[in-house]
Order: sequence, then structure tokens, then C-alpha cells
Amino acid sequence: MTEWMDSEILGITLGQYAMAFGILLASYIAKKIFAYIFTKTILPLAQKSKRELDDRFLACLQKPAEFLVLLIGFFIAMEVLQLPSEPFDFHKLTTAILKALVIYDVAWFLFNLVDMVDHYLSKWAARTKSTLDDALAPLLRKSLRILIVIMACLMAIQTFGYPVTGVIASLGIGGLAFALAAKDTVSNIFGSLMIIFDRPFQVGDWIKAGDMEGTVEEVGFRSTKIRTFAKTLISVPNNLIANLPLDNYSRMPKRRIRLTVGVSYDATPAQMREAVSRIRELLKTHPAIDQEFFLVNFTDFGASSLDIMVYCFTTTIKWGEYLDAREDVCLKIMDTLEELGLEIAFPSTTVYLRKESSKPAEAIPEKS
Repeated sequence: MTEWMDSEILGITLGQYAMAFGILLASYIAKKIFAYIFTKTILPLAQKSKRELDDRFLACLQKPAEFLVLLIGFFIAMEVLQLPSEPFDFHKLTTAILKALVIYDVAWFLFNLVDMVDHYLSKWAARTKSTLDDALAPLLRKSLRILIVIMACLMAIQTFGYPVTGVIASLGIGGLAFALAAKDTVSNIFGSLMIIFDRPFQVGDWIKAGDMEGTVEEVGFRSTKIRTFAKTLISVPNNLIANLPLDNYSRMPKRRIRLTVGVSYDATPAQMREAVSRIRELLKTHPAIDQEFFLVNFTDFGASSLDIMVYCFTTTIKWGEYLDAREDVCLKIMDTLEELGLEIAFPSTTVYLRKESSKPAEAIPEKS
């Protein structure tokens, strides 16, 4: 048994391989024990405190800390193996891999920490009256995450012997090609900044831009997501939506009602005056109609009706409440006309029949 354990593969004895494997297995078991203790002991203790900060911090730390236990086992196993440097430097390679994994672990923790920062920034933004910080909070979260990933990648590259300055220089050489390829992305980022600072809309607003209409769900780096009323999701590049004429229906202080009430030509001038007066009085006393401005006038002799224009605004901008108010106004106008003995006109034509005699024929009205 001793002779078998002393036999070598690539200059490393089987005993060393067995010991390294045992260390890795022990580190995996230690990771599971650590996770159990962390979940059952440390987190409950933190939850007993009144502060939310320690709970969120430990939640960000848990998984990276478990992974660090594995890395410690990996490091000890590599030391036990004493990897050769000839003919290939395995020791240098494994050391570089270990350093890169440590960088990854730290970046993982910082990446999680951004969520905690974003949580407190969002709470702070919600307490302010301005909507600008509400949009900046998710933008800052994404920026921090991108920065962490870039820095981790550069540091990992450096651990494998590639100087960061050389990498940056090579990026500088290809900068022109990159700029040309990424011009749309850059314009979209500037478009998102224009949307954030100009604030033509915000998340939750009902907007119409070109042929697109719906509720804004998200304003991202590259695109704005709009949920249509058909429940589809449209992703619009920010550089496009920032340059489109845009209607923001959520910014309306009130909603407009515009009606043309056509009364039949049987109505007398006195009846028309009374109808206009009664409709005006109806709007004055209606609780859903804004009293600041409204118009009711007999405006036109239409092709088949005497037209009364009704122009007013509702006090609400909610779609359902607006439709209820519009319906109630229409029904009360019908009641008013019925009380006055007036009929609502419908399209009709008059056909004239002419006889061959010199005597003109009587006009026979025909309704259709």
C-alpha cells in the first residue's frame, strides 16, 4: 500500500493526489456546514435587530462567503500537490486561476452590494417630490454593475500576465472601429439621459409616440419599454423615442368631451334656444364636469340636422371615470331633447320628381 501511494504521476505521488482530493471534499463539506450555520444562526440573530441594514448586508455576503470556503480548500490542495514548474509551469497557472477566482468572488460580493445600495437609494428617491432621482436610481445601479464587471475582468486579465496598460492600449488602437460599431449604443445612452433630464415622461405614464401607444414600464440604457393596451411589450431605442413628437396623456389636468348634437329640421328657433339653454344648465350642475370652461352653441345648419356643439372637460383623467361621465352627459342631453319634444336627426335625403309638364312636381322627402 505504501509503495502504491508513493508511485508518481507527473512528478506527484498518488498519496498527494488523495490528500488533495480529501481536502477538496472536506472544503465542500465545510461549505455546506458554513451555509447551514449562516442560515440557521447568523441570519436569525441579525433579523432580531430593528435595523434592516445588517440583514441586507449579510444576504449579500452569504453566497460569496460560501464560495470563499471552497477557494481556501482549493488553495490548500494546490499547496499539498506542489505542482511542478517543468516542463510547464502548472504552479504559476493554478496560482493565477486562484487569484482570478478570488477577484471573481470579491466582484460577486460587490455586485450583490449594489442591490442594497439601490434599495436605499430608491427609498430615498421615493421620499422626494422630484421624479428625476427615481429614474437616476436604476441608472446608477446599472452603471455600478458595469463598472464592477469591467474592473474585475481587467484585474483577472492582469493575473494571467497580461498588463492592463497593454489591454487599454489595444483598445485604444481599435477605438475608432469600436466607436463606429457602437455609435447606435452611445446615441441610445445619450437618449436615455435626455429622457431622464428632460422628463417628457416617467415610468407609469400613458404616452403616444408615433404609432406606439401604451404605458411606460421601464427606461433603460438602450431602450424604453412600453406596454401597449393589447398587452404586448414594445422596446423602443432611446435615440428614436427622444426625437419623436410625444403625447403624454398622463399629464392632462382634465379630459375633453366634444359632441355634436344633431337636431331634426322640425325644430323651431324657440325650441333650439331652449335646448341650448337647458344643456348649458345641465353642464353647470353636473358634478363630473369642470366648471372653469365649457361651451354650448347652435353652430351649423348641417346636411340633415341642426347642429349643437357641446364642448367641456371632465374633472377626472381616469379613462373609466371619464367614460362614465361622458355617458351620463349624453343620456341627460337625450332626456332634455325628449322633454322639449325634439328629435335627434339622422342622415336623410330628399328626392325631387319632375314631370314632363311645365308644372313642377311636389317635393317628396324620403328618409333613409
